[in-house]
Amino acid sequence: MSINGAAYIAGIYEHPTRLAQDKTVAQLHAEVAKGALDDAGLTRADVDGYFCAGDAPGLGPLSMAEYLGLKLRHVDSTETGGSSYGVHVSHAAQAIAAGKCSVALITLAGRPKAEGMATGTRPFAFPPVVPDAQFETPYGPVIANMYAMCAMRHMYQFGTTSEQLAWIKVAASHHAQHNPHALRREVVTVEDVLASPLIADPLHRLDCCVITDGGGAIVVTTPEIAKSLKRPLVKVRGAGEAPKHLNGGRVDLTYTGTAVSGPIAFAEAGVTPADIKYASIYDSFTISVLLQIEDLGFCDKGAGGRFVADGNLISGVGMLPFNTDGGGLCSNHPANRGGLTKVLEAVRQLRGEAHPAVQVRNCDLALANGTGGSLGTRHGAATVILERE
Repeated sequence: MSINGAAYIAGIYEHPTRLAQDKTVAQLHAEVAKGALDDAGLTRADVDGYFCAGDAPGLGPLSMAEYLGLKLRHVDSTETGGSSYGVHVSHAAQAIAAGKCSVALITLAGRPKAEGMATGTRPFAFPPVVPDAQFETPYGPVIANMYAMCAMRHMYQFGTTSEQLAWIKVAASHHAQHNPHALRREVVTVEDVLASPLIADPLHRLDCCVITDGGGAIVVTTPEIAKSLKRPLVKVRGAGEAPKHLNGGRVDLTYTGTAVSGPIAFAEAGVTPADIKYASIYDSFTISVLLQIEDLGFCDKGAGGRFVADGNLISGVGMLPFNTDGGGLCSNHPANRGGLTKVLEAVRQLRGEAHPAVQVRNCDLALANGTGGSLGTRHGAATVILERE
């Protein structure tokens, strides 16, 4: 069953806060849910499908359905880390196509900044029952180290440089300066990135995403309901999802699960990378962006360093405008899960609601791609292709 044209994104909302010391996680979920429903012109009484991931407190959809006062006939608590929310868009479209629900609500929220989390330095602390824990936990892996391994391997194998990676941060900062809610709005240079402290060689502090509180929400609905609302029409054209793991030790650190999810999404949408006008790419680290760009087919494998250099990701300047809200590198990374905000900015671009300084001209086809977990070990990937109708 294809979801091409089976569902539309009717409402979106991103919480403006980046520090929520006075709110609970459940309260943040409720506030973003209301914001997305208001944006769509719907109410919680219209919602009959609810989607959340591991950031939702308690028993996930069970706890949140009660907290939000929802009467549901379909729930989905798929957990693939930061890529969960792209998966949720796909699953919501599938559920709508199958008649399981007609208005699907997806929410994300968290408070890592208020709780004092540092950038990429939290050890992976899996409980002993997790099958990989006994083999990996004794070595004390941390998030930044896992991504640094990928960066170092790409440099070794393809000649990628720290200067090239830095251009990804530079592009994000050029966009963030126009976002009043961005945590870091200052424009940086390649030299600034390279002068920032090393976190895990070869990644510098400015190669790492921000830590923020807040959240976001998406409303996905039927074509009939979407066309009855007074909102721009954003159609789900195609989607793909895939896990990647260590494969019994036969692992290549130079690609992500996007190498599988991307082609699935493009095939379902009936388009090619050359057709995409704007791309939201999960930017937990600069290396994350480079690998996904290659895996999505925007350039050949190994050519990502040259592709992202010299402003090629800056809206109005380069070939592939990306993360025009500033992304996770500069603006927002709520609950340390950036997949949902990637969908939000793709929708803004298609609606023509991005900041005028970064709005892509004639943006009718956009892509949002997320990864979740650790690129150095196991993770999920999700690709969503959206079209302005």
